[in-house]
Amino acid sequence: MREVRKPEAERAAELARRLLAALEGQRLVERFVDSYVAEFDRRGLKAHPLRYRELLATLGREALLAMVAQVGVELPRYLARRRPPLLRGREVRAAETFREDLLAALARVLRWTAADAEEFHRDLDLYAQLSARQPLPRRRRKPADPAEGPFADRCALLLDPSMLDSSRRAAGKLQVEIERVTEKILAGLFRSRRTV
Repeated sequence: MREVRKPEAERAAELARRLLAALEGQRLVERFVDSYVAEFDRRGLKAHPLRYRELLATLGREALLAMVAQVGVELPRYLARRRPPLLRGREVRAAETFREDLLAALARVLRWTAADAEEFHRDLDLYAQLSARQPLPRRRRKPADPAEGPFADRCALLLDPSMLDSSRRAAGKLQVEIERVTEKILAGLFRSRRTV
């Protein structure tokens, strides 16, 4: 007997595909590293092809973590029936289920082992805990205003620990771009489902 998939599980799977397509298709991480190398004359970051590919893969994972964390921040806008968008009761359960469906879809597409999925969950929870300690911006950030928080800190350490302030600022700008891309993908996904 075929399993009947819930519409929200299908939406979460589609979101996983769109997030990964944006990371790959728009080459967000590769463009970020290349522009950092050019701006700060850090050609050594690209001198060894194997290390460069590992850097891109590691930063890509961090970017995916930031995207999924941003989904968690933005999801109440699409699930709550009231303004401001505060989730209650059934909506909280719906958001938790959507998050789990999204993570399961990412695990399937990326062929994660159980250990990989567990590690991603732990890092995502760490992002949430550390982000909760950050003061919320009073206004929407402009592209020139770098973000702060766990993504910028972790990427700075991975990218160029010897120039921590510069790499943190650059990673903060990438985070702003990632947030905007994620918001656009979410809006498109939920809008397309409403018009169907």
